[in-house]
Amino acid sequence: MAQEGTPDLQQRIQDLELENAALRKRIVAEPEIPVSSPTAGAGGRQQRGWAWTLLATVLIVIGSLLAPVAVVAAWARIELTDTDRFVAAYAPLADSPAFQAYLTDQTVAVINQHVDIPKLTSDGINGIVSLGTGPVATNALRAFEGPIASALQSLIQSRVAGFVASDAFATVWADALRISHTQLVATMENNPNSAVTLGADGSVGIQLAPIIEAVKGALVKQGITVASGIPTINRTITVAESTSVPTIQLAYNLAVAVGTWLLWVALAFLVAGVLVARRRSRALIWAAVSLALMMAAVLAAAAIGNIVFIASVSPTQLPSNVAGVLFDAVVGGIRGTTVAVLVLGVAIAVVGWMAGPFNVPRKLRSLFGAGTARIRETAAQHGISTGRTGRWMYSQRVLLRAAVAVIAAVIVVFVRPLTPGLVIWTLVIAALVVAILELVQVPGSRETSDSDGHEPTSLAAG
Repeated sequence: MAQEGTPDLQQRIQDLELENAALRKRIVAEPEIPVSSPTAGAGGRQQRGWAWTLLATVLIVIGSLLAPVAVVAAWARIELTDTDRFVAAYAPLADSPAFQAYLTDQTVAVINQHVDIPKLTSDGINGIVSLGTGPVATNALRAFEGPIASALQSLIQSRVAGFVASDAFATVWADALRISHTQLVATMENNPNSAVTLGADGSVGIQLAPIIEAVKGALVKQGITVASGIPTINRTITVAESTSVPTIQLAYNLAVAVGTWLLWVALAFLVAGVLVARRRSRALIWAAVSLALMMAAVLAAAAIGNIVFIASVSPTQLPSNVAGVLFDAVVGGIRGTTVAVLVLGVAIAVVGWMAGPFNVPRKLRSLFGAGTARIRETAAQHGISTGRTGRWMYSQRVLLRAAVAVIAAVIVVFVRPLTPGLVIWTLVIAALVVAILELVQVPGSRETSDSDGHEPTSLAAG
């Protein structure tokens, strides 16, 4: 049997020798590749790669630096030009005990400056005495002159405090804010008809005339006729005085002017930086992280600004608690938007990392894919399948995922006010939609399972 196999073995050896000879001829026939070519090509690609990386870095840095200014500008353009949001921001001041106490003290002080309660009391007693009271009655009336004046002053104080703390004042305050919303812009433009005034020295004032008139009417209705002697007082109290107010005014006007387009410019720089990067997944993560860091810096600046503002106006101009309430009312909208953008930046960074070519995300995606495949197989065994619709969804999976991303982006960009809750719920719902799409689609390996009864053909076959 060995002899019978010998010719076959010899034939096999000859065939191998012929193949080796053919390979040698092919190697000799191919031209020699210069040694310097790969190095030169790699060097050119490396230089081009570094250029694109530098360009992407510059674009992302510019977009990140513009982002805080864009947030402030967008807040000034949207929040301050919307009457409902303006009222919602400043109406809660009427419910602040610190603000109520300060406003009560200021209103009573202005009333006392223009109405001499002790003199009015003395004149009233003198009128009674002139009617012909006896010595005992006259002395008794004179003895009560001081207590009566103090009682009237206390009554005015309590009535003013009660009115300022009442729902009626909160309604008046909200209505006044709504009616005079347009005066906020006039204030920043130094319109003399504005209810709030800005002085050239950086002072911020509030006119007390409407409040005094309301208190006067309430006192007269309650039978305190002495209040009818309160004249019409055009008095403005200074609630703040700081050299930074003119700068804030200039920043406000600039923010309103560029608030429409600056946000889009910052977004364009960030998107362009991601698109031109060699490694877009890493660029997306860094752009999102940079955006989040800049928003954190804005929050830190707001906290520092609160401390500086309180220190600059307290206690000579405003009590510290009142200054804090006023500052929170002004920057509350900016703070909320900044937190929302910070959450958005962190969320985009996490999504970019999960979708990127990194080991851990790959394993997680593989685990998720295996889980959904097992669920689909179990459902198919029980006769549950999306059929042709699922196969179409699988063939259009990239388009469908892009549509979900675009819709989520449109919601975040255009829906106002932008809040952390809006951002989080938008991302959660988008993730659920993507998961559902992954679950109901039928992969291409099952496309051949048609009505002809043939078994599915695996993509690995052949």
